[in-house]
Amino acid sequence: MPQISQLAATYSSQIFWMLVIFGAVFFLVGRGMAPKVLETMEGRDQKIAADLAAAEAARHEAQAQDDAWKAAAAKQRGEAQALIAAAKAEAAKAAEVRLAAAGADAEAKVAEAEARIAAARQGALAEIETVAAEAAADIAARVAGLTVAADAARAAVKDVLHG
Repeated sequence: MPQISQLAATYSSQIFWMLVIFGAVFFLVGRGMAPKVLETMEGRDQKIAADLAAAEAARHEAQAQDDAWKAAAAKQRGEAQALIAAAKAEAAKAAEVRLAAAGADAEAKVAEAEARIAAARQGALAEIETVAAEAAADIAARVAGLTVAADAARAAVKDVLHG
């Protein structure tokens, strides 16, 4: 193979040019591109760190606003419950006053009805006494032939009914 026999003659020249090209690439990449890449990476790291710090600050601010909102909501809820309790108490008082007035009205009507019943009972008793006295006087006159005075008959009937 002729390619293998030429290897010894061109080997040193190929190594020289390989070292020259690798050296050029090393200086181009190492001195020209690497610092730019490192600078870009450092800038990106700084931007990410700044963004993370801003996000953390925004999270803290949002948490503070949420806590403030919850505190305000709790305060308003407490005030609303106090208003509801006051309204319930006021309604209970008003209902109690109406019930007391209705109870007093009912008691007055009951007392009036009892008075009418008592008056009717007294009237009925008086009429029963009158009828009984007349009947007793009439019976005494028919059966025994006695004449009994109306007052005496009434007194006798009263004595029997109440005694």
